[in-house]
Amino acid sequence: MVDEDDVYWKRKKSGEELEWSHNSTHVISQLTQCFANAMVGPRSWIAGLFTRSPYKRNDKVLDFCLTPHLEQRLQKLQERMRTPFDETRPDHQEALRSLWNAAFPDIPLKGLISEQWKDMGWQGANPSTDFRGCGFISLENLLFFSRTYPASFHRLLFKQGGQRATWEYPFAVAGINVSFMLIQMLDLRSEKPRCLPGVTFVKLLGEDESAFDVLFCIAFEMMDAQWLAMRASYMEFNEVLQVTRTQLERELSLEDVHRIKDLPAYNLLYQ
Repeated sequence: MVDEDDVYWKRKKSGEELEWSHNSTHVISQLTQCFANAMVGPRSWIAGLFTRSPYKRNDKVLDFCLTPHLEQRLQKLQERMRTPFDETRPDHQEALRSLWNAAFPDIPLKGLISEQWKDMGWQGANPSTDFRGCGFISLENLLFFSRTYPASFHRLLFKQGGQRATWEYPFAVAGINVSFMLIQMLDLRSEKPRCLPGVTFVKLLGEDESAFDVLFCIAFEMMDAQWLAMRASYMEFNEVLQVTRTQLERELSLEDVHRIKDLPAYNLLYQ
């Protein structure tokens, strides 16, 4: 998976490997440039960041205490995160078919193992191999995206709008990387988050049980907006994801974010 622990603006302009998913070793990228400015993107949502103040990190993190309600919500999300994708389970198979039908409603799927899956941006004919790094939750995220914000989902799937690169990012595998990035960024594998974005997110989760799925949709839209703003190509996906993470961390540090819809980038989504 994409390494989310390195801070992108400290990287040297040396070659590094881009892993689209956990066990993928065949995709090698040469990252050609580093961006010092993480705050690029459409004015419609990014301008709001400069008129709103972020929290003071230490106070909010140190004072944060999980209430029974928040603990229950967090544990339920963590249970989802621990569920691996199992290609032998009928419900997982059905979820995969549902994703295909949402993406290509007029094209019959020939099978759960088919070259057709590459049209959605999976690495091979068997998409189940791409879930090994993030599990079933990443498929749930994509399904939620397709059902809740179908216009945004199809715009990103079919790379509509903007001046696109010759070599575009593969949609489905990019989505798995977004799910993985969010889990790391929000420190969701810990008993309770130890970072400000994670603390803010758990509070949002207390207000809306679907907050993680909605945040996935927001992050995917942010990533695509960055992709266009940076005029990126296939080999620069890792860097685009890092910039997206930085933007999202900043939005989750704003003091007036009390609901998932309060995030400035929520305005990128449309149904």
